[in-house]
Amino acid sequence: MQAYSTKDFARSFRTVRANTIQIAEEIPEEKYSFRPAEGSRSIGETLAHIATTTQFAPMIHGPRHKEVNFELFMTAVQKATGEAAALDTKAKLIEALKTEGEKFAQFLENLPEEALAERVQYPAGMQPPDKSRFEMLMSTKEHEMHHRAQLMVMQRMLGQTTHLTRQMQERMAEIQAQTQAQRA
Repeated sequence: MQAYSTKDFARSFRTVRANTIQIAEEIPEEKYSFRPAEGSRSIGETLAHIATTTQFAPMIHGPRHKEVNFELFMTAVQKATGEAAALDTKAKLIEALKTEGEKFAQFLENLPEEALAERVQYPAGMQPPDKSRFEMLMSTKEHEMHHRAQLMVMQRMLGQTTHLTRQMQERMAEIQAQTQAQRA
């Protein structure tokens, strides 16, 4: 039995995706072509990548493949890449983030609990040679958080304060005000 259920996974992923969507909504569409460095993804490309890569997990874990082969992985990459290219406006990107995120969360909710403990073999030569479905699915959330951190840095480069920083600043101001009121 896992201490972290598929329902926990879905709830946690929805929180991660909601934060990503808020960033996408706060950045002006005219800034979606911004690249922090030559050769890096733009804001729009990063959001499209995030929106489409959640499709990998259901392809691998829905039929509960016992191994991930190169062909299966490349099929998933090609599908996601094709769909990402079509996400060429802020409205399309935000809609894809919402719908694809919810599809993934529902997939997690409906995955049998025992599936999380199953081991999946990687192609020969890869290290480690296998991982649990739990670890593989967790990496989907970690992947999004990695790219969301990039987006937050890009927001700062554009002169915006991220919503998570604003929320923390508001909490700290409340605590300071309460502390001062108690001292008075």
